[in-house]
Amino acid sequence: MTILLRQVKIADQHSPYNGQVKDILLQDAVLVSIQDHYEGNADKTVDIPGTIVSTGWVDPFTHFCDPGYEHRETLMTGAAAAQVGGFTTVFVVPNTQPVIDNKTQVNYIVQQNQHLPIHVLPIGALSKKIEGKDLAEMIDMHQSGAVASSDGLYPVQSTLLFLKALQYVKTFDGVVIQMPIDKSLGSLGLMNEGITSTQLGLPGIPAIAEELMIARDIELLKYTDSTLHITGVSTAKGMALIEAGKKAGLALTCSVTPYHLYFNETDLSTYDTLLKVYPPLRTKADQAALLDAVERGVVDCISAHHQPQDWDGKTIEFEYAKAGIASIETTYSTINHLLPKLKDEAIANLLSNNARKIFHLDSKMIQEGQTIELTLFKREDAITYSKNTSKSKSANNPFWDKALKGKVIGTFVKGQLHLNA
Repeated sequence: MTILLRQVKIADQHSPYNGQVKDILLQDAVLVSIQDHYEGNADKTVDIPGTIVSTGWVDPFTHFCDPGYEHRETLMTGAAAAQVGGFTTVFVVPNTQPVIDNKTQVNYIVQQNQHLPIHVLPIGALSKKIEGKDLAEMIDMHQSGAVASSDGLYPVQSTLLFLKALQYVKTFDGVVIQMPIDKSLGSLGLMNEGITSTQLGLPGIPAIAEELMIARDIELLKYTDSTLHITGVSTAKGMALIEAGKKAGLALTCSVTPYHLYFNETDLSTYDTLLKVYPPLRTKADQAALLDAVERGVVDCISAHHQPQDWDGKTIEFEYAKAGIASIETTYSTINHLLPKLKDEAIANLLSNNARKIFHLDSKMIQEGQTIELTLFKREDAITYSKNTSKSKSANNPFWDKALKGKVIGTFVKGQLHLNA
């Protein structure tokens, strides 16, 4: 089947056509032609003025809850939601039941991936049963298809175990992903520790719980000369530590969430459980520092940290509510809305190219003859998302009914074109 993308602007700094408006002809999964004006016929033509095209977007940290928690999300519903959000590849965390801590569980995700509309790749657990005590079968999982190593939502607390993990992944050129929270500090915390938490009468999680963990992990990274990706960074000092580590030449990268960029601790004044997240929303100063880090290119990736929760998990007192936002459908519009001055190729780097390089995925370039995955999007269109049209199985998203700027038009992945309604 041939598909013609008519007069689309190419956003790919690696492509010789970056910034140019072209006609792109696709056949099966291959980009066969890039021309100023294609005069031939195609089985399907997409002609939507203002459309921008980049290589397919990648989210390196999502939770699709399958197996074990399918009442919140399944691989199929999660993949459908991710595709609506413009993602052609996502990594799923190992916090399932059973845990993805051996090659059998990795194989389950790999086999299911064959039947999904996008690429869903497993992150293998760093420790057995994600208990943080003993290393899991990391090489076996890597050889079976695990794209990275992490305990996902349960950051490794043991310094010795994390040191061993960083040393171990070097044997197969692997990447460790860590979400930075020292659980011994503010273990009973419900939000950022500060004036707002005191006013609301809620126990806090201090910023130092993140900053000490980042500092520790960077020192271990220096010692091991390994590769580390820190995700869910939420504090200004934490980001400063990462920036210094990168300037020192460490193989260190990071990602932030759209909701840490959009919200801050003051938004919790109504005890909105939809905004209970982990790491917690921080101060306005932290929020501003994160936005600045994205603009300056310190942040490598944007990750939705898609974490679905069922109705019972959120419609309850704040103290007992579960953390997380099912935000993968609204990620792009949130980022584009907040950072309209980002260049098109910067958006593509944050959502695609950087993650592909960090995690050694097949490189993609918008060039003739390439087997390709694409995301089609617009930057100026206003959009309001609704839980009534959401593809996710869970509705714990505070971005519903908010007017945002920027729209995903569709995706081209696995040789198939999917256009959003």
